[in-house]
Amino acid sequence: MKSGSRTAAVRRAFAFIVLVVIWETLSRVGWLDPFYAPAPSSVGSVILDLFGDSEFWNHLEATFIAAFAGLIGGLLLGILLGFGAALSPLLADLLEPVMILLNAIPRVILAPLFVIWLGIDLASKVALALILVTVLVFFAVYSGIKEVDQRLVERVRTLGGGRSVLIREVYVPSVTAWVMGNLKIAVGFAFTGAVVGEFVASSRGLGYLLQFAQSTYNAALTIALIVLIMAFVLVLFAIAERLERRLLSWRFD
Repeated sequence: MKSGSRTAAVRRAFAFIVLVVIWETLSRVGWLDPFYAPAPSSVGSVILDLFGDSEFWNHLEATFIAAFAGLIGGLLLGILLGFGAALSPLLADLLEPVMILLNAIPRVILAPLFVIWLGIDLASKVALALILVTVLVFFAVYSGIKEVDQRLVERVRTLGGGRSVLIREVYVPSVTAWVMGNLKIAVGFAFTGAVVGEFVASSRGLGYLLQFAQSTYNAALTIALIVLIMAFVLVLFAIAERLERRLLSWRFD
């Protein structure tokens, strides 16, 4: 399985290199307008300039703080609400319609509202990232508990196991699998919330830089920031996947 994963990774890397080479070639022969689609070498130069700018690290720090705060808060809140709704019919009647409604709309449209409520500082970005992650994790936990085989639940109860035993021995292992399976998506949602919130209204962050690049029609800076955001998210994806493999090793044996 590891050999197959490495082969797939090599193929993807090769395909990416081919695309970059084609892009660079088309730019050099003049088939692509550098104003709208700057060459990869130009984008790379912008990226190097960004890393050499101390102010860029302040923007990067702001985005990471908002994304991680929203991710951790969303995981905790989603797990708590998911457990509560799955184990309490009354709470489920209250929470499920709200979560379905939030899931039905593009949650990023809440960004302007959070800015009005919480201002342009960190709080509004954390709130958007948190709501994106919370809805995802809520349904993962709620579904994870509801999907537990009821025959297993009945057997535990027959053997004298109470609610605490069910939660510890049955529900938590099931929920762990569902949450870890959605962790990579949650990481992407958290970053999306932070960047979109900064793009709407902010004084710092990668989203703020994107908004600045757009307002000045700077395609090279825009593409450079998009590439960096994708790279950061991919690194976080890899970390989440490694964590998933460690905690759910029985799935990959």
